[in-house]
Amino acid sequence: METKTLTWYSYKVFAYVLFIIILFPGSASSSLLHPWALNSSIEHQNYTAISPFRLLNRRFLSQCPDSNPYLQINVSKSSDLSDDEFVTITVSGVLLPAESDWVAMISPSDSNVSSCPFNGILYAQTGDLSNLPLLCHYPVKAQFMSNDPDYLSCKKKECKKRRNGKCKFTTCGGSIIFHVINIRTDIEFVFFAGGFATPCILSRTQPVNFANPKRPLYGHLSSVDSTGTSMRVTWVSGDKEPQQVEYGDDGKTLTSEVSTFTKENMCSSALPSPAKDFGWHDPGYIHTAVMTGLQPSSTVSYRYGSEAVDWSDKIQFRTPPAGGSDEMKFLAYGDMGKAPRDASTEHYIQPGSLSVVKAMSDEVNNGNVDSVFHIGDISYATGFLVEWDFFLHQITPVASRVSYMTAIGNHERDYVNSGSVYSTPDSGGECGIPYETYFPMPTPSKDRPWYSIEQASVHFTVISTEHDWWVNSEQYKWIQKDLASVDRSKTPWLIFAGHRPMYSSLDGFLSVDKFFVKSVEPLLLKNKVDLVLFGHVHNYERTCSVFRNKCMGIPTKDDNGIDTYDHSNYTAPVHAIIGMAGFSLDKFNKNNATWSLSRVAKFGYLRGHATKQEIQLEFVNADTRKVEDSFRIIRRQID
Repeated sequence: METKTLTWYSYKVFAYVLFIIILFPGSASSSLLHPWALNSSIEHQNYTAISPFRLLNRRFLSQCPDSNPYLQINVSKSSDLSDDEFVTITVSGVLLPAESDWVAMISPSDSNVSSCPFNGILYAQTGDLSNLPLLCHYPVKAQFMSNDPDYLSCKKKECKKRRNGKCKFTTCGGSIIFHVINIRTDIEFVFFAGGFATPCILSRTQPVNFANPKRPLYGHLSSVDSTGTSMRVTWVSGDKEPQQVEYGDDGKTLTSEVSTFTKENMCSSALPSPAKDFGWHDPGYIHTAVMTGLQPSSTVSYRYGSEAVDWSDKIQFRTPPAGGSDEMKFLAYGDMGKAPRDASTEHYIQPGSLSVVKAMSDEVNNGNVDSVFHIGDISYATGFLVEWDFFLHQITPVASRVSYMTAIGNHERDYVNSGSVYSTPDSGGECGIPYETYFPMPTPSKDRPWYSIEQASVHFTVISTEHDWWVNSEQYKWIQKDLASVDRSKTPWLIFAGHRPMYSSLDGFLSVDKFFVKSVEPLLLKNKVDLVLFGHVHNYERTCSVFRNKCMGIPTKDDNGIDTYDHSNYTAPVHAIIGMAGFSLDKFNKNNATWSLSRVAKFGYLRGHATKQEIQLEFVNADTRKVEDSFRIIRRQID
C-alpha cells in the first residue's frame, strides 16, 4: 500500500470514529482504534471487500419505482422442500431485462430486507467506511437473471395484449436454478434490480417451507481417544429434544446430548459483529453422542434421529486403528470452506472445495482412509452462520464415514478483544463458539482447542495457533508436556499440526509470525518431531529438514526417485504447508528460500500412509487425481 493511501485511510478512520463519539457519546472505546483498523485495506483484502455481493450490506436499498402490473416471481416448488434439492425460480412479466437484475435467497423468510439507514455505525469494523445505509439482513445466496442465456435477449416472450388476433404487447422472462438444503427456517426469493451496488426490490415470493425442519442432518464423526473403540457422532436438527444414535449389529442405542448457541454468545466489540447482527442465522440444535464398545480398524453401521423427527439413512463407517498398532492411512489439509452447487454468488466462496471433497469421498469409498485431519479455516462462515450448514452438508460424504479431526484457524477464532492472539476480525464475531459446538474434539476444556491423539504408529499433536503460545503460557506448557510424553517405541512417528505456518515462501506477517516460530520451534527440534503440518497459506509447499531458516538435512532419492528423509540420524522436522483444499490459491514468488524444496499451487490434499518403518506422503491434485509431490520419512531404528 502506498503511504498516501494509508494516510488517507487513517484519516477516514479517525473522522468516522470522531463522528461516532459525537453522535453516540460513550459508545466508542480504545478497542475501536485497534491497530488492525489502521491497516484495514490490507487486513480485509481476504476477509471483507472481495466482491460486490459481500458489500451488499453497505448499500442503500429502496423499493424500485416500477409500477409494472405484469411482474411476477415464482418458485417451482412452493412448499415442503426436501433436505437437498434444486428449485427453479421463474421471473416473468419483465418489460426491460437488464444485466443488473438479480434474485436473492433470503432466510428466514421474515428477515428484514428493507433499508437500515441508521446501521452504518455497526459496520465500521468491517473496514469499509463508505456512505451507508444498509440492507438489514444478508442474503444466503444470489444469482443474476442473466445466468439464463435467454433472459437478456428476451427469447422467452409472453403476449400480454392482443388486438385482432395479433400480439401488440409482450413481456420477457427467464429462469434460474438454486440449490437448496434444509436450513430449518422458511426461505423466500426476492427479485432485485440495480445489481449489488444500487439494489431495489421489484417483487418477492411467498415463504417456502421445508417438509421437515426438525430432521436430523449432517452427521459427522470424530475420535474421542486413542483406543479406536469409541467414536463421537455429531449432527444438527431443528428439534431440541434428545435423539438417539443406533449402531452395530446388535442395535445399541445411545441418547444424545443437546446444545446450541445464540446471538448473545457471539463476540462483538464497541460495534456489533456480523455474527451478532446481519449475518446471524439460527443454528438449530446440535446433538452429539459417543459410540462405545467398538473394535479398532473395523466397519460399523449407524443411524441417528428419533421416531418423532425421523431417522438418517443407515451409514457405514470405519473406526481408526488403535494407538500402537502398525498401519494407518490418513488425509490432511487446511483452508477448505465450501462452494455453491449452483451458479450463485455467496458471502464467501472457496472454489476448490467441491473437487477436493469429491476426490476424498472417492478415497473413502475405496477403503483408503482411516482418518481425516482438517487443520484450520473450516467453513469460512466468518459470522454468516448459515454457511456452517452448507459446509456440513458438503463434507458429509467424507465426515460421516471416517474420523474427522480438526484444528481451529483464524477464521474460526480471531476477533478484537476476544482473547485470541491476533485481533483481526477474521471470525466475524464467532470467536470459536460455532466451531467448538459443531466439532467437539478431545480438548482439555472450552476455548482450549488443543489435543493429542494416537492412531496406529503416529502420535498427532494438534495445537491452536490462535491462542497464546508464548513461552510458559498454558498452551505452551501443554505442548511441552505432550511432546515429551510420547513413547516412541509405541508410536515412532510424531506429527505436529496447527493452522498458521512457521515457514512459507509468501512473505509478510499474515503468512508467518516470527514470534510464534521463536517460541514453539525449539520444542519441535528438542522432541524430534518428524513432520509438521500447517495451513493458512493457500498452496502446497514442502521443506528440507529445517530449523531457524536453515536446512539441517536434505532428503536423498530412493530407487523410485522419491525424496526420502532418514530420521535415524535426526536433524530437524520436515514442514508441509497444506492450505490448498479450497480457498483461492496463492501464487508463489519467483525467488524462493533454500529450505523450500517443492511448491505446487493447485487444489488438493495430503495423503499419508504410516507404518512403524516409514511414513509415505503424497500431495494429490484433486482435479486430476495425479500425485504432484511425494516424499518419505524413514527410521531404520527406533529411538
